[in-house]
Amino acid sequence: MLTAHNPSRRSILRSAGGLTAAAALGAGGVLAAAPAASAVGNGFGLSIVDRNEHDHRMWYYRFRTDAIGWDPAVNVLLPDGYHTSGRRYPVLYLLHGGDQDFITFDAQDDIRGLTAWKNLIVVMPDGGRAGWYSNPVTTNVGPRSWEHFHMAQLLPWVEANFRTYAEYDGRAVSGFSMGGFGALKYAAKYYGHFASVSAHSGPANLRGANGDLVTHWANFSSAAVELGGGSVYGMPNWDQARVSADNPVERIESYRHKRVFLVAGTSPDPINWWDQANEGMVLRTQREFRYHLDRVGIPHEAHELPGGHFVRREMLERDINGVIARLRKA
Repeated sequence: MLTAHNPSRRSILRSAGGLTAAAALGAGGVLAAAPAASAVGNGFGLSIVDRNEHDHRMWYYRFRTDAIGWDPAVNVLLPDGYHTSGRRYPVLYLLHGGDQDFITFDAQDDIRGLTAWKNLIVVMPDGGRAGWYSNPVTTNVGPRSWEHFHMAQLLPWVEANFRTYAEYDGRAVSGFSMGGFGALKYAAKYYGHFASVSAHSGPANLRGANGDLVTHWANFSSAAVELGGGSVYGMPNWDQARVSADNPVERIESYRHKRVFLVAGTSPDPINWWDQANEGMVLRTQREFRYHLDRVGIPHEAHELPGGHFVRREMLERDINGVIARLRKA
Protein backbone atom coordinates (compact mmCIF):
# COMPACT_ATOMS: atom_id res chain seq x y z
CA MET A 1 0.00 0.00 0.00
CA LEU A 2 2.60 2.53 1.08
CA THR A 3 5.97 2.22 -0.59
CA ALA A 4 8.99 4.36 0.08
CA HIS A 5 9.62 6.74 -2.81
CA ASN A 6 12.90 6.07 -4.58
CA PRO A 7 13.74 9.20 -6.59
CA SER A 8 16.86 7.72 -8.13
CA ARG A 9 15.05 4.71 -9.58
CA ARG A 10 12.14 6.83 -10.71
CA SER A 11 14.36 9.36 -12.43
CA ILE A 12 16.09 6.59 -14.35
CA LEU A 13 12.90 4.83 -15.41
CA ARG A 14 10.46 7.66 -16.01
CA SER A 15 10.58 10.35 -18.61
CA ALA A 16 7.78 12.87 -19.20
CA GLY A 17 5.31 10.92 -17.08
CA GLY A 18 6.06 7.44 -18.44
CA LEU A 19 8.76 4.85 -19.02
CA THR A 20 11.00 5.11 -22.01
CA ALA A 21 10.74 2.35 -24.58
CA ALA A 22 14.18 1.15 -23.47
CA ALA A 23 12.86 0.22 -20.02
CA ALA A 24 9.50 -1.00 -21.18
CA LEU A 25 10.13 -4.71 -21.45
CA GLY A 26 11.70 -4.98 -18.01
CA ALA A 27 14.01 -7.80 -16.99
CA GLY A 28 15.00 -10.16 -19.74
CA GLY A 29 13.49 -8.06 -22.55
CA VAL A 30 15.26 -7.63 -25.85
CA LEU A 31 14.90 -4.28 -27.53
CA ALA A 32 14.04 -4.02 -31.18
CA ALA A 33 11.75 -2.08 -33.41
CA ALA A 34 8.14 -3.26 -33.52
CA PRO A 35 7.21 -5.32 -36.56
CA ALA A 36 6.22 -3.27 -39.56
CA ALA A 37 2.74 -4.74 -39.43
CA SER A 38 0.86 -6.07 -36.44
CA ALA A 39 -2.59 -7.47 -35.80
CA VAL A 40 -2.75 -5.49 -32.56
CA GLY A 41 -4.42 -2.14 -33.17
CA ASN A 42 -6.22 0.84 -31.69
CA GLY A 43 -9.69 0.84 -30.22
CA PHE A 44 -11.90 1.47 -27.18
CA GLY A 45 -10.48 4.96 -26.76
CA LEU A 46 -6.85 3.76 -26.89
CA SER A 47 -4.38 4.89 -29.56
CA ILE A 48 -1.03 3.12 -29.58
CA VAL A 49 1.87 5.59 -29.54
CA ASP A 50 4.71 3.16 -28.79
CA ARG A 51 5.05 -0.61 -28.97
CA ASN A 52 7.57 -3.44 -28.84
CA GLU A 53 6.57 -6.93 -30.01
CA HIS A 54 10.05 -8.38 -30.55
CA ASP A 55 10.15 -10.63 -27.47
CA HIS A 56 8.20 -13.83 -28.14
CA ARG A 57 6.38 -13.55 -24.81
CA MET A 58 6.43 -9.97 -23.46
CA TRP A 59 4.67 -7.44 -25.70
CA TYR A 60 4.64 -3.78 -24.69
CA TYR A 61 2.26 -0.98 -25.66
CA ARG A 62 1.88 2.66 -24.69
CA PHE A 63 -1.37 4.50 -25.33
CA ARG A 64 -2.82 7.93 -25.76
CA THR A 65 -6.18 8.07 -23.97
CA ASP A 66 -8.54 10.77 -22.77
CA ALA A 67 -8.77 8.91 -19.44
CA ILE A 68 -5.19 9.73 -18.38
CA GLY A 69 -3.26 12.99 -18.76
CA TRP A 70 -0.07 11.18 -19.84
CA ASP A 71 0.47 8.08 -21.96
CA PRO A 72 0.10 4.95 -19.80
CA ALA A 73 1.53 1.59 -20.81
CA VAL A 74 0.91 -2.13 -20.44
CA ASN A 75 2.97 -5.29 -20.67
CA VAL A 76 1.12 -8.32 -22.04
CA LEU A 77 2.92 -11.56 -21.15
CA LEU A 78 1.94 -14.30 -23.60
CA PRO A 79 2.20 -18.04 -22.97
CA ASP A 80 4.95 -20.09 -24.56
CA GLY A 81 3.52 -21.38 -27.81
CA TYR A 82 0.90 -18.62 -28.13
CA HIS A 83 1.98 -17.72 -31.67
CA THR A 84 1.60 -21.26 -33.04
CA SER A 85 -1.06 -22.94 -30.90
CA GLY A 86 -4.20 -21.21 -32.19
CA ARG A 87 -5.70 -21.64 -28.72
CA ARG A 88 -7.64 -19.18 -26.58
CA TYR A 89 -6.29 -18.54 -23.08
CA PRO A 90 -7.51 -17.34 -19.70
CA VAL A 91 -6.19 -13.96 -18.56
CA LEU A 92 -4.77 -12.69 -15.26
CA TYR A 93 -4.79 -8.91 -14.74
CA LEU A 94 -1.89 -8.20 -12.36
CA LEU A 95 -1.96 -4.77 -10.67
CA HIS A 96 1.10 -3.05 -9.20
CA GLY A 97 1.43 -1.17 -5.91
CA GLY A 98 1.99 2.48 -5.15
CA ASP A 99 5.07 4.21 -6.57
CA GLN A 100 5.56 1.24 -8.89
CA ASP A 101 4.68 0.80 -12.55
CA PHE A 102 3.79 -1.70 -15.23
CA ILE A 103 7.26 -3.34 -15.38
CA THR A 104 7.47 -4.11 -11.65
CA PHE A 105 6.26 -7.73 -11.78
CA ASP A 106 8.66 -8.41 -14.64
CA ALA A 107 11.68 -6.53 -13.31
CA GLN A 108 11.39 -7.52 -9.64
CA ASP A 109 9.15 -10.55 -9.23
CA ASP A 110 10.15 -12.96 -12.05
CA ILE A 111 6.68 -13.15 -13.55
CA ARG A 112 8.22 -14.74 -16.67
CA GLY A 113 9.73 -17.55 -14.68
CA LEU A 114 6.59 -18.10 -12.62
CA THR A 115 4.45 -18.46 -15.76
CA ALA A 116 6.89 -20.33 -18.01
CA TRP A 117 5.07 -23.03 -20.00
CA LYS A 118 1.79 -22.23 -18.28
CA ASN A 119 -1.32 -21.56 -20.34
CA LEU A 120 -2.09 -18.08 -19.06
CA ILE A 121 -1.93 -14.55 -20.48
CA VAL A 122 -0.82 -11.98 -17.87
CA VAL A 123 -1.74 -8.32 -18.38
CA MET A 124 0.27 -5.81 -16.30
CA PRO A 125 -0.94 -2.22 -16.78
CA ASP A 126 0.14 1.13 -15.43
CA GLY A 127 -1.97 2.28 -12.48
CA GLY A 128 -0.30 5.53 -11.45
CA ARG A 129 1.98 6.22 -8.49
CA ALA A 130 -1.04 6.65 -6.23
CA GLY A 131 -4.02 6.24 -8.54
CA TRP A 132 -5.73 3.73 -6.24
CA TYR A 133 -7.43 2.11 -9.23
CA SER A 134 -10.10 4.79 -9.03
CA ASN A 135 -11.62 7.73 -10.86
CA PRO A 136 -10.77 10.59 -8.47
CA VAL A 137 -13.24 13.05 -7.00
CA THR A 138 -10.87 15.92 -7.85
CA THR A 139 -7.67 16.37 -9.84
CA ASN A 140 -5.52 19.43 -10.53
CA VAL A 141 -3.28 17.80 -13.12
CA GLY A 142 -5.71 16.68 -15.80
CA PRO A 143 -7.50 13.34 -16.12
CA ARG A 144 -6.39 10.43 -13.95
CA SER A 145 -9.35 8.06 -14.39
CA TRP A 146 -7.54 4.79 -13.81
CA GLU A 147 -10.68 2.75 -13.19
CA HIS A 148 -12.14 3.88 -16.52
CA PHE A 149 -8.85 3.20 -18.32
CA HIS A 150 -8.62 -0.34 -16.96
CA MET A 151 -12.24 -1.48 -17.06
CA ALA A 152 -13.79 0.43 -19.97
CA GLN A 153 -10.78 0.67 -22.28
CA LEU A 154 -7.93 -1.76 -21.56
CA LEU A 155 -9.97 -4.88 -20.76
CA PRO A 156 -12.03 -4.81 -23.98
CA TRP A 157 -8.90 -3.81 -25.95
CA VAL A 158 -7.09 -6.90 -24.65
CA GLU A 159 -10.01 -9.12 -25.58
CA ALA A 160 -10.24 -7.62 -29.07
CA ASN A 161 -6.53 -8.04 -29.81
CA PHE A 162 -5.51 -11.29 -28.11
CA ARG A 163 -6.97 -14.80 -28.07
CA THR A 164 -8.68 -14.72 -24.69
CA TYR A 165 -11.89 -15.99 -23.14
CA ALA A 166 -14.06 -12.86 -22.88
CA GLU A 167 -16.15 -14.27 -20.06
CA TYR A 168 -16.38 -14.58 -16.29
CA ASP A 169 -14.54 -17.91 -16.12
CA GLY A 170 -11.81 -16.57 -18.38
CA ARG A 171 -10.56 -13.71 -16.17
CA ALA A 172 -8.76 -13.26 -12.85
CA VAL A 173 -7.44 -10.14 -11.11
CA SER A 174 -4.62 -9.97 -8.58
CA GLY A 175 -2.37 -7.29 -7.17
CA PHE A 176 0.17 -6.18 -4.62
CA SER A 177 -0.39 -3.44 -2.03
CA MET A 178 -2.47 -0.67 -3.64
CA GLY A 179 -2.95 -3.13 -6.49
CA GLY A 180 -4.30 -5.72 -4.07
CA PHE A 181 -6.94 -3.21 -3.03
CA GLY A 182 -7.61 -2.51 -6.71
CA ALA A 183 -8.09 -6.22 -7.38
CA LEU A 184 -10.57 -6.60 -4.51
CA LYS A 185 -12.42 -3.49 -5.65
CA TYR A 186 -12.65 -4.44 -9.33
CA ALA A 187 -13.72 -8.02 -8.59
CA ALA A 188 -16.64 -6.83 -6.48
CA LYS A 189 -17.65 -3.67 -8.33
CA TYR A 190 -17.54 -5.48 -11.69
CA TYR A 191 -18.93 -8.72 -10.35
CA GLY A 192 -19.44 -10.52 -13.66
CA HIS A 193 -15.91 -9.90 -14.92
CA PHE A 194 -13.59 -11.95 -12.67
CA ALA A 195 -13.88 -15.50 -11.31
CA SER A 196 -10.77 -15.18 -9.14
CA VAL A 197 -9.41 -12.32 -7.01
CA SER A 198 -6.20 -12.07 -5.00
CA ALA A 199 -4.65 -9.45 -2.72
CA HIS A 200 -0.97 -9.72 -1.81
CA SER A 201 -0.49 -7.34 1.13
CA GLY A 202 -3.48 -5.34 -0.11
CA PRO A 203 -5.81 -3.48 2.30
CA ALA A 204 -9.38 -4.76 2.35
CA ASN A 205 -11.52 -2.19 4.18
CA LEU A 206 -12.09 1.57 3.72
CA ARG A 207 -14.13 2.15 6.88
CA GLY A 208 -13.96 1.59 10.62
CA ALA A 209 -11.05 2.21 12.97
CA ASN A 210 -8.60 0.58 10.57
CA GLY A 211 -10.34 1.23 7.26
CA ASP A 212 -10.59 4.97 7.85
CA LEU A 213 -6.79 5.04 7.89
CA VAL A 214 -6.73 3.44 4.45
CA THR A 215 -9.13 6.04 3.02
CA HIS A 216 -7.18 8.87 4.61
CA TRP A 217 -3.97 7.45 3.16
CA ALA A 218 -5.54 7.05 -0.30
CA ASN A 219 -6.53 10.72 -0.16
CA PHE A 220 -3.19 11.91 1.21
CA SER A 221 -0.98 9.88 -1.13
CA SER A 222 -3.02 10.68 -4.22
CA ALA A 223 -2.98 14.39 -3.38
CA ALA A 224 0.79 14.33 -2.84
CA VAL A 225 2.05 12.38 -5.86
CA GLU A 226 -0.82 11.70 -8.27
CA LEU A 227 -3.42 14.46 -8.39
CA GLY A 228 -1.61 17.71 -7.63
CA GLY A 229 -3.58 18.34 -4.46
CA GLY A 230 -6.75 16.63 -5.65
CA SER A 231 -7.99 13.45 -4.00
CA VAL A 232 -9.45 10.04 -4.73
CA TYR A 233 -12.36 10.24 -2.27
CA GLY A 234 -12.66 13.95 -1.51
CA MET A 235 -11.09 16.15 1.17
CA PRO A 236 -11.93 17.24 3.78
CA ASN A 237 -15.34 15.62 3.25
CA TRP A 238 -15.47 12.20 1.66
CA ASP A 239 -17.78 11.28 -1.19
CA GLN A 240 -19.48 8.66 0.97
CA ALA A 241 -21.27 6.92 -1.89
CA ARG A 242 -17.97 6.46 -3.71
CA VAL A 243 -16.23 5.08 -0.62
CA SER A 244 -19.04 2.55 -0.15
CA ALA A 245 -18.99 1.58 -3.83
CA ASP A 246 -15.24 0.85 -3.64
CA ASN A 247 -15.14 -0.79 -0.20
CA PRO A 248 -14.65 -4.58 -0.23
CA VAL A 249 -16.25 -5.03 3.20
CA GLU A 250 -19.43 -3.32 2.02
CA ARG A 251 -19.67 -5.59 -1.04
CA ILE A 252 -19.16 -8.96 0.66
CA GLU A 253 -21.82 -10.83 -1.30
CA SER A 254 -20.01 -9.92 -4.51
CA TYR A 255 -17.25 -12.39 -3.59
CA ARG A 256 -19.59 -15.38 -3.50
CA HIS A 257 -18.70 -18.06 -6.08
CA LYS A 258 -15.28 -16.51 -6.67
CA ARG A 259 -11.86 -17.84 -5.75
CA VAL A 260 -10.56 -15.44 -3.06
CA PHE A 261 -6.86 -15.50 -2.15
CA LEU A 262 -5.33 -13.25 0.54
CA VAL A 263 -1.79 -12.76 1.85
CA ALA A 264 -0.65 -10.53 4.74
CA GLY A 265 2.53 -10.22 6.77
CA THR A 266 2.53 -10.59 10.55
CA SER A 267 5.93 -9.20 11.51
CA PRO A 268 6.92 -5.95 9.79
CA ASP A 269 10.41 -4.64 10.41
CA PRO A 270 10.23 -3.25 13.98
CA ILE A 271 12.63 -0.39 13.23
CA ASN A 272 11.01 0.55 9.91
CA TRP A 273 7.94 2.71 10.59
CA TRP A 274 7.05 2.59 6.88
CA ASP A 275 6.84 -1.19 6.91
CA GLN A 276 5.00 -1.13 10.24
CA ALA A 277 2.38 1.31 8.95
CA ASN A 278 1.94 -0.57 5.68
CA GLU A 279 1.57 -4.14 6.78
CA GLY A 280 -0.02 -3.38 10.12
CA MET A 281 -2.89 -1.70 8.29
CA VAL A 282 -3.06 -4.50 5.72
CA LEU A 283 -3.20 -7.23 8.35
CA ARG A 284 -5.94 -5.56 10.37
CA THR A 285 -8.16 -4.79 7.38
CA GLN A 286 -7.70 -8.26 5.85
CA ARG A 287 -8.75 -9.81 9.16
CA GLU A 288 -11.87 -7.64 9.14
CA PHE A 289 -12.60 -8.67 5.57
CA ARG A 290 -12.13 -12.35 6.37
CA TYR A 291 -14.46 -12.03 9.37
CA HIS A 292 -17.22 -10.82 7.07
CA LEU A 293 -16.51 -13.55 4.50
CA ASP A 294 -16.78 -16.14 7.26
CA ARG A 295 -19.94 -14.51 8.63
CA VAL A 296 -21.82 -15.14 5.38
CA GLY A 297 -20.12 -18.44 4.54
CA ILE A 298 -17.96 -17.39 1.58
CA PRO A 299 -14.91 -19.68 1.20
CA HIS A 300 -11.48 -18.11 0.85
CA GLU A 301 -7.80 -18.97 1.13
CA ALA A 302 -5.86 -16.72 3.49
CA HIS A 303 -2.21 -16.73 4.51
CA GLU A 304 -0.63 -14.80 7.38
CA LEU A 305 3.12 -15.13 7.08
CA PRO A 306 6.23 -13.73 8.79
CA GLY A 307 7.63 -10.51 7.39
CA GLY A 308 6.34 -7.17 6.24
CA HIS A 309 5.16 -5.40 3.09
CA PHE A 310 6.58 -7.19 0.05
CA VAL A 311 5.63 -9.72 -2.61
CA ARG A 312 6.29 -13.27 -1.45
CA ARG A 313 7.42 -15.24 -4.47
CA GLU A 314 6.10 -18.55 -3.17
CA MET A 315 2.68 -16.98 -2.57
CA LEU A 316 2.62 -15.39 -6.03
CA GLU A 317 3.45 -18.77 -7.55
CA ARG A 318 0.73 -20.46 -5.47
CA ASP A 319 -1.70 -17.77 -6.56
CA ILE A 320 -0.88 -18.17 -10.26
CA ASN A 321 -1.34 -21.93 -10.04
CA GLY A 322 -4.66 -21.40 -8.25
CA VAL A 323 -5.80 -18.95 -10.93
CA ILE A 324 -5.03 -21.49 -13.66
CA ALA A 325 -6.91 -24.20 -11.76
CA ARG A 326 -9.99 -21.97 -11.33
CA LEU A 327 -10.26 -20.49 -14.82
CA ARG A 328 -11.33 -22.06 -18.07
CA LYS A 329 -8.54 -24.09 -19.63
CA ALA A 330 -6.72 -23.05 -22.79
